[in-house]
Amino acid sequence: MFLFNSNKMFFLFILFFSTFISISSNTWFGCWIGLEINLLSFIPLISNSNNLLASEASLKYFLTQTIASINFLFTILMMLILMKNFEMNNFILIMMNSSMLMKMGSTPFHFWFPNIIEGLSWFNSFILMTWQKITPMIILSYCFNKNFIIIIIIFNIIIGAIGGLNQTSLRKLMAFSSINNLGWMVSAIMISQTLWMFYFFLYSFMITIMCFLFHMLNMYFINQLFINNMNFLIKINLLINFLSLGGLPPFIGFFPKWIIINFLINNNMYLLTLLFMMMSLIMLFYYIRITYSAFMFNYLKMKWFKIFIKNNYFMMINFLSFISVMGMILSTFFFY
Repeated sequence: MFLFNSNKMFFLFILFFSTFISISSNTWFGCWIGLEINLLSFIPLISNSNNLLASEASLKYFLTQTIASINFLFTILMMLILMKNFEMNNFILIMMNSSMLMKMGSTPFHFWFPNIIEGLSWFNSFILMTWQKITPMIILSYCFNKNFIIIIIIFNIIIGAIGGLNQTSLRKLMAFSSINNLGWMVSAIMISQTLWMFYFFLYSFMITIMCFLFHMLNMYFINQLFINNMNFLIKINLLINFLSLGGLPPFIGFFPKWIIINFLINNNMYLLTLLFMMMSLIMLFYYIRITYSAFMFNYLKMKWFKIFIKNNYFMMINFLSFISVMGMILSTFFFY
């Protein structure tokens, strides 16, 4: 198991440490060093000599991240050479933003993201979808070209919603969901860093539950939800957390999205708000399609293969799902 492997724990520690180097650095070069350490500590975590897909994923990840890092370093050097008083022009801003967007798997540099996630375990997918987004996001918030970022947000939410429609792999589905949520996160970081932290925390909470559930059930494809002989309560948990991830009102996932939509409307970004809402509907459509099918289909069950989750794990998942359901009620205590 991962947690008892001292090598993996060592690299995991360096992975966390490198993020803190980047976000606490007061020079661009320091940010770049943190990103490089982060890359070099994540590769040993995902590579697995027994699994060809994992080896391929680690190589692809290395190549894409290296290209982004080279681009970032090149931009830093250009700033040092060309600019007096560090006045940024639009070209340099867009280049810097692009390298950060590529780092976190945002559109139009997202093609590596679903491909790589297909070869990872659920724990590594969880790290890639949550922790690996922190550093590029923070660096992106230092300076950005507003018009460019708004175009990127629109691309993110559209591709995240449309891309997940024809997926049968749960990992790819979560990857496209992550791309869609990136659109929300980038718009949150345009408003304020606090709002981004709030959104990121709740998004990580939802992704944690999903990845933990899929890991416990050992599920990687949608049809396993139909075939496997599962407890009814597990399906209910999946439904709750999928709907929360989609952003349906009574669940906690709706709450940060609601705040972002409020800010966008206050800043007269009506078209962007409409797009956000429409794409959330598409996301909800394919989340509900999965859970509805799992509940309603009259399918052949494998009688000899019954899934059990350890009692303490199951209680924990139930508790987390309860927080998801009660999220909006709890949140009203804080805000009214």
